[in-house]
Amino acid sequence: MESTVSPQHAPDRPAAPVRIVPWSQGDLELLHRANAPELMDHLGGPESDEQLALRHARYTLLSADRTGKGRMYRVVLAADGEDAGTIGFWQRTWQGQEVYETGWAVLPGFQGLGVATAATRAVAAAARAERRHRYLHAYPSVENGASNAVCRKAGFELRGTCELEYPPGNPMRSNDWRLDLGPVDTPDGILTG
Repeated sequence: MESTVSPQHAPDRPAAPVRIVPWSQGDLELLHRANAPELMDHLGGPESDEQLALRHARYTLLSADRTGKGRMYRVVLAADGEDAGTIGFWQRTWQGQEVYETGWAVLPGFQGLGVATAATRAVAAAARAERRHRYLHAYPSVENGASNAVCRKAGFELRGTCELEYPPGNPMRSNDWRLDLGPVDTPDGILTG
C-alpha cells in the first residue's frame, strides 16, 4: 500500500507531497543514511553495521507480514521519488492493551518541510486500514521538540510522560502521544476502547 499526503509546511519553504512505500530488501542504504548522529541523538546514538543489518531484516520481515502486525516504509517525495526518511507502525502492549506504535526518521535535508507530519498522517491511515487496534501511539523523548511537534500537528493527543528503554538499556523519558484510529470490528462486536 502506498499513500500520498501533502505536508503542511512553513510558508517560506516549498513542500511536495510524500508517499510511503513499503520497506524492501533494497532499502538498507536508506537505513544507513538515517543512522546519522543528529538523527539518533534522542535514541541512544548511531547503531553499528551489525545492528543496522538486524534492524533491516526486522523491517523487511515486518513489511512482508500481512497479518496486521505492522509495516515499515520509506518516505519518498512524490514529485521526484527521492528518499526522505523512514516510518512505520508495529504492535506492542501498552498499559495492558494491544496498540500500534509508530516512529520515524526524516533525513536532515528534508526536515522543516512538513515531511514527517505528512508521513505520520499517511502511516496512521495505513494503521487504521488494518482495523486491528484502536490506538496508534508515539513515544518521542520529552527533549525532542521536533518529533513532539509532529505528533501534535498529526492530530495525536498528549497523554502524559512515561519512562521507556530505547534501545534496550537506554532509559528515556518520553511523551506518550495517542491517536484514535476509530472503532475496530471484532468477532464479539465493535471494540471501542
